[in-house]
Amino acid sequence: MTATDRTMRQAITETLRERMAADPSIIVLGEDVGRHGGSFQVTAGLQEEFGADRVLDMPVSEAGFIGMAVGAAMTGLRPVVDVMFLDFVLLGMDQIVNQAAHMRYMTGGQVEVPVVIRAAFGAGGSSGAQHSQSLHAWFAHVPGLHVVLPSTPADAAGLLTTALTQPDPVIFLEDKMEYGRRGPVGSPSEPIPFGVADIKRRGEDLTIVATSSMVHVALRAADRLAEAGISVEVIDPRTIAPLDRERIADSVVRTGRAVVVDEGHRSFGAGAEIAASIAEDAFDHLEAPIGRLGAADVPVPFAPGLEAATIPDVDAVVAAVRSALR
Repeated sequence: MTATDRTMRQAITETLRERMAADPSIIVLGEDVGRHGGSFQVTAGLQEEFGADRVLDMPVSEAGFIGMAVGAAMTGLRPVVDVMFLDFVLLGMDQIVNQAAHMRYMTGGQVEVPVVIRAAFGAGGSSGAQHSQSLHAWFAHVPGLHVVLPSTPADAAGLLTTALTQPDPVIFLEDKMEYGRRGPVGSPSEPIPFGVADIKRRGEDLTIVATSSMVHVALRAADRLAEAGISVEVIDPRTIAPLDRERIADSVVRTGRAVVVDEGHRSFGAGAEIAASIAEDAFDHLEAPIGRLGAADVPVPFAPGLEAATIPDVDAVVAAVRSALR
């Protein structure tokens, strides 16, 4: 397998192309996914290659086309739903939560719903409160849904490859400010199993568990702390449903301290769940309280300065680590 430098956007597009060529049951649908290539150009060129019967432009009705995709999945297709922003997925919550997530259980395994719902999420770019929310914890709360948060092009490719083989619905979330991030991606993409965290940086003094774009914030903080002689380990769960509690706990057992960084709102978020799992699985090895950073509990502001102030940054992570090491 050879590795090629790709952006996050390219990694997702090429994985879709690769899997669509191999599996004729995969279809793509959403607003502007065909002729215009999607709102973030992730589906560019796919309609020309696979035709309008497999890459379908939808009307502005998320409830309608998410429901249509769920029905198509139940009857043998494998739809990939492109939703411009995670905020808009909320219009299809009944179809996702009450239908897709529960159908295999309610039918005793007779009906599967292999639908992948892709959406951009996260603050940045002055997109406003209705286009910037990080609501991944909502979906992780629902049994029957997989929730995927890739932070690198390689992870995006590998996790999407896995998502396109699952019998259950997958919520695949892409930070909208990370589409241009570059990194090596294997060709063809090797599947990455769900529920397997990745150690992005080895360290000895403290464990940072970070999700999605916060992984890169944590890595920059780790670089700064290393200049002061502090060795930080950075773990990326990659999926929060399922969550790799074992690898996270093993790291904290070794380091004795932990800080969790997530862009979702701090209250009742994914960061709280990860922190609780650490408290349950590694409590006897903790030498300090678990630090927890998340977005401020306010709507995401439009003004760039205010927007930046609501989400964790390198300074905040460095301060949290130093506090845990006191």
